[in-house]
Amino acid sequence: MATVLPRMISFLLNPLFVKKLPTAEFANVSIIFAYLVIFNVILSYGMETAFFRFYNLEEDKKKVISTSTISIFWSSLLFLAIALVYRATIADFISVKTAFVTYTIWILVLDALVIIPFSKLRAEKRPMQYAVIKIGNVLLNLVLNVFFLVILPTISSDNPLSTIYFENFQVGYIFVSNLVASLATFLVLSPNYFRINWKFDAVLWKKMMTYALPILVAGLGFAINEHFDKILLEKMHVPKTDIGAYSACYKLGMFMVLFRTAYTLGIEPFFFSHADKDDAPQTYATITKYFVILGSFILLFVIVFIDIFKVLLVPSEDYWFAMKVVPLIVLANFFLGIYTNLSVWYKLIDKTHIGAIISIIGAILTLLINFWLVPALSYYGSAIATIVAYGSMMLISYYLGQRKYPIPYDVKRIGAYMGVAILLSALSFYIPVFRQSYIFGIFALIVFGYYIYHYEKETVLRILKRK
Repeated sequence: MATVLPRMISFLLNPLFVKKLPTAEFANVSIIFAYLVIFNVILSYGMETAFFRFYNLEEDKKKVISTSTISIFWSSLLFLAIALVYRATIADFISVKTAFVTYTIWILVLDALVIIPFSKLRAEKRPMQYAVIKIGNVLLNLVLNVFFLVILPTISSDNPLSTIYFENFQVGYIFVSNLVASLATFLVLSPNYFRINWKFDAVLWKKMMTYALPILVAGLGFAINEHFDKILLEKMHVPKTDIGAYSACYKLGMFMVLFRTAYTLGIEPFFFSHADKDDAPQTYATITKYFVILGSFILLFVIVFIDIFKVLLVPSEDYWFAMKVVPLIVLANFFLGIYTNLSVWYKLIDKTHIGAIISIIGAILTLLINFWLVPALSYYGSAIATIVAYGSMMLISYYLGQRKYPIPYDVKRIGAYMGVAILLSALSFYIPVFRQSYIFGIFALIVFGYYIYHYEKETVLRILKRK
C-alpha cells in the first residue's frame, strides 16, 4: 500500500499538471523530476539495502542504525552545502529558474535524511506506521498541488491567502508542494535522530559501502533507463513542447509499472523464502509464466482502451500528438517486469554485482540509441531506446541465468503468449480502422482470454475449485 498507492495518486497529479501547464512548462517539471530521481539514487548510495543486509547480520543492531544514519546525515549536509553554493550555475546548466533548483536541493536532502528512519520502521516490523507516513506524504503533496494550482488562483484579492499567489508560478508551486510534504515527513521522523547514540563504526561502514556500491551502480542504471531521456532530449535541443507531450504520454505506461511494482513487492520475499525447497526452480518457472500471462493481458487491455485512458490522464489535446510512444513504453515496462522475475538467480547465489553490470549495459544502450535516433526521430527515438534497453536486459539475464542457475522456463508457451498479445496490441493501435472502433479490440481481448484458458485450463479450473 505504501509503495503502490502513492504511484496511483500520481495518476491524479498528471491530469492536473496537464490541465494547468502548457507543454513547455510540463517539460520543465519533467526534466527537474528526472534529475530528482537520479540524485535520489546518488544520495542514498545503496545504503538502504545495505542497512537491511547488515541489520539482519549484525548482533548489535544499534551500531548498524547509528553508522548508517551518521553516514547519510553528513553526506546529505555536504551535498546541501555544495549544491546551494552552485545552485545558480546548476540552474543555468538545466535552463530553469534558480528558485526551482533551490527547492529541488532541499527536497533531495530532506528525502535523503528519512531513508534510514523509514528503513528502521520496516526492519522493526512496523508496517502501519511506515504506510501512514508514506501515504500521508503523498496525500499532503496532492492536496497542496490542488490548493496552489486550482483553488489559490480563484481567491479574491481581499483574501489574506491572496498574498501568496503569484502569476505564472505554477511550476514553482509544484515544487513548493513537494518541499512542504518532504519537510513534514522529516519532522515526523526527526525524533529518530535524537534516539541514536551517534557512534560511528568505520569498519562496519566500509563493509556496508562495499555491499552498497554495486547497488548504487544498478540504481543509477535504472534511473538512466527510466528518466534520463528527458534530460537528453533537452540537451539535444528537442523543443520543450515535444518533451512535455512525450513526458505526459509516457505516464500512461504507469499501468504496467503499478502491476510490476505490486507484484515485485509480494514476490521477492517469496523467492528468498522458497530458495531452499527442492522444487524451487520449477516454482520460479511457473510463477514467471503466470506473470507473463497476466502482464500480456494488461498490455493488450491498456492498448485497446488507450484512447479512453488518455482523456482521463492526459486531458488536453495539445499533448496527444505524442501518443504514438505509449505502446512502446507499456511494452518496455512489461519487459522490465519479466527481467525482475529472471533476475532471481543472481540474488539467490549472492552475485548482485551481475545485476549492476546488466543495468550498466542497459544504461549504455539507452544513451547510445538516444544519441543515434533522437536527431532523426525526436522523442520517438527515446521510446525505442527504452524498449531496446529493457528488452536487452531481459534477454541477457535469461541467458546468464540459464548457465549459472538453470530454471525450466516454459519458453515456448511464454513466447507465444507475449507474441499474440503484442500482435493484437499493434493491430488495435496502429491500424486506423481498428482503432476507430472498439469492436476489434474487445474481440481481441475475448480471443486472447480464450487462448489463455485453452492452454491453462487445468490450472484455472484447479484455482476456481479451491475453497
